[in-house]
Amino acid sequence: MAANLAIARIKELAISIERKSLDEKKSLLEKCAATTLSSKLIGGEKEFFAKMVVDAVTSLGEDDRMNMIGIKKVPGGNMRDSFLVKGVAFKKTFSYAGFEQQPKKFHNPKILLLNVELELKSEKENAEIRLSDPAQYQSIVDAEWNIIYDKLDKCVKCGAKIILSRLAIGDLGTQYFADRDVFCAGRVAEEDLQRVASATGASVQTSVNNIVPEVLGQCEIFEEKQVGNERFNIFNGCPSGETATIVLRGGADQFIEEAERSLHDAIMIVRRALKNSAVVAGGGAIDMELSKYLRQHSRTIAGKSQLFINSYAKALEVIPRQLCDNAGFDATDILNKLRQKHAMSKGEGALFGVDINNGGIVDTFNNFVWEPSLVKINAINAATEATCLILSVDETIRNPKSESAQGEGAAAAMAGRGRGGLRGRGRGMRRR
Repeated sequence: MAANLAIARIKELAISIERKSLDEKKSLLEKCAATTLSSKLIGGEKEFFAKMVVDAVTSLGEDDRMNMIGIKKVPGGNMRDSFLVKGVAFKKTFSYAGFEQQPKKFHNPKILLLNVELELKSEKENAEIRLSDPAQYQSIVDAEWNIIYDKLDKCVKCGAKIILSRLAIGDLGTQYFADRDVFCAGRVAEEDLQRVASATGASVQTSVNNIVPEVLGQCEIFEEKQVGNERFNIFNGCPSGETATIVLRGGADQFIEEAERSLHDAIMIVRRALKNSAVVAGGGAIDMELSKYLRQHSRTIAGKSQLFINSYAKALEVIPRQLCDNAGFDATDILNKLRQKHAMSKGEGALFGVDINNGGIVDTFNNFVWEPSLVKINAINAATEATCLILSVDETIRNPKSESAQGEGAAAAMAGRGRGGLRGRGRGMRRR
């Protein structure tokens, strides 16, 4: 009964950000992300990164898969050198001779994605060929060359100006494409290839035969750009726009690793706020309001239920108390202030929670310390179910044999130590 009352109260207090305009919603989400980053290592630049996170998440549209947001780490520079690509960016892959002759910038290029090895190699391994004339051997070598040239020719004829493959593109293919003003990259990571496919609308091909225009992707600008000590392939202005890449800069590797973890937290918060737009005040505010509501309701009940609901209300105060303990504040003093504020008759104190920054109480909703109402409802449901399960246990079954075996083992160990001590003393007496 207490859980149902609490959940109903949460739904009454929940505030939706769904009906706000896009600019208002972005502004709210940026402040929400900044609150998340305020306690992190990159808290000094929280406004800069909060805007970047919100732009990255909103660029995904309906597709909110985490792997559609890539985070690339480049040591060097400072935090403000970090930037967002509304598309795909990945480090330049291993390249062969001839790569430097390829163009490094295209406008509105066609993009071909392959899962094919474009390298000169024996087509049949462990094959036995018997020749009666040495001249016939040359025809076999020519056939292998013709096969690779045929593959390369089909890639160029399809009209693609950028060719990416998950497998290797050898030195022959690299030089062949360079001579025809085509950019190529082999051994592209599977994750990056899938994000390019999502962003540009291309389909990964397992064969170079019958390549139709529908399987090719497109972007507004492709360029290879120097970022720190690394070269990056960057796809901008992608038509699908269902992916984004954050390129992180920083002094040390450990710092960039920590910055990545901080951004991951902020991204998850913004995704959750977009997916479940109903939020309640955090920082212990909603817990204190539920506690007050349940206490008042318990006084209207005559039976033993009053005790249970009152205890449930008291249990909810654990969360603001723990927040005070974690921040090093006097929990008793702050909880007294919160009780007084939430007890106001007109409900003007319902949004007040623990002020971690200054030590006291503050309107947490206006300070953008929020909790999704769905998360709070699920937590109350889970806690109540666990409590009911424990309370429903009347007796536990014990195995007397195992207990007696443990008891006998302990007694034997004690007896062994006792006998050892007596023997030692006995020998000492005989020596004297």
